[in-house]
Amino acid sequence: MNTPAHLLIGAALFARPSQGRILRAVLIGSVLPDLSLYLMAGVSLFVLGIPEQVVFGQLYYSDAWQTVFAIDNSFLVWGLALVVALWVGARPVVLGASAGLLHLITDFVLHAGDGRPQFWPISNWVFHSPVSYWDSAHHAQWVVPVSITACAASYVILWRRGLDASTKMFFGVLLGAEIWVARQWLVFF
Repeated sequence: MNTPAHLLIGAALFARPSQGRILRAVLIGSVLPDLSLYLMAGVSLFVLGIPEQVVFGQLYYSDAWQTVFAIDNSFLVWGLALVVALWVGARPVVLGASAGLLHLITDFVLHAGDGRPQFWPISNWVFHSPVSYWDSAHHAQWVVPVSITACAASYVILWRRGLDASTKMFFGVLLGAEIWVARQWLVFF
């Protein structure tokens, strides 16, 4: 899934109340599995001036990048965070870890050929799903409408929770970004 979808769905499912530190923890948990990609790709593209084809055709699949992705996409790391948070009674961390695990589960089933190792440090095995959230050669034309519907439903759920205007706008921007990016995937891939 695209990152805006992770944020919208994670917030709708786990951010109760949808404000303050609970909402922040859920948003952080929802985005952390993708954050390293944004940071490494951003630095590579905009600071180091590495061509896009190299970043996404070579660096993305390099051992160094895949090691970082293995750590921040590990079911074991996120599961341990959830267990420790439950043990110490840190509700925001429980909810953030739950959102992170939801992110990993959806990525697990929606990454065809571009998945990440999700059982680090025990294994570097990568599940190659037959279904993709972006690649039409792997049924994205069926996944995108479901994803957009889930995001729109999540937005409605969040809206009905009585969010302040700026938070409604934030989630509205995320929904718009999700629709735009999903459309781009279908047009170009």
